[in-house]
Amino acid sequence: MKTRFVLAVLLLAACRSTPPAPSEAEIQQARDALTPLRQGLRQALQSALAGGGPVAAVEVCAAQAPSIAAAAARPGVALGRTSHRLRNPANAPRPWATPLLEAYRTEPRDQAPPHRAVRLGDRGLGYVEPIWVEKPCLTCHGESIAPEVATLIAARYPNDAARGFREGDLRGLFWVELSPP
Repeated sequence: MKTRFVLAVLLLAACRSTPPAPSEAEIQQARDALTPLRQGLRQALQSALAGGGPVAAVEVCAAQAPSIAAAAARPGVALGRTSHRLRNPANAPRPWATPLLEAYRTEPRDQAPPHRAVRLGDRGLGYVEPIWVEKPCLTCHGESIAPEVATLIAARYPNDAARGFREGDLRGLFWVELSPP
């Protein structure tokens, strides 16, 4: 009798501590919330590179990226970017995103999923998508950076660790937090 009671208590505790898996609707909501940041940042960087070169692209990341993220946020939705090698310390990973970032770092790219989602307890859902280094990214994040660009980056970001990447490397993550309704 005592053993059954203990098993019942353990089973109840296990049921309570395992939140339900994120639903497809929640994942789609997070993906949709992230689209303006992902697309807005890409468009701003491409325009800057085409119109003003790498120096202008550094200015986009410094000045426009935070406002693009702020414009995409809304009540119940927080979002941003993070990395394992930060340029801007304000983009440090949220605690829930750190294990997801590490998972992407340890997997071969061709085996990595296009996104990951986790329950955040009573706080809703955490969602991430990887940012893979593409050729244009190497201008500011590669192994060889033009001196004027390196000087500007050093002035804006004295603790920059976001260099030395190669095409195809994991640059970081876009992230979204959805609060419960």
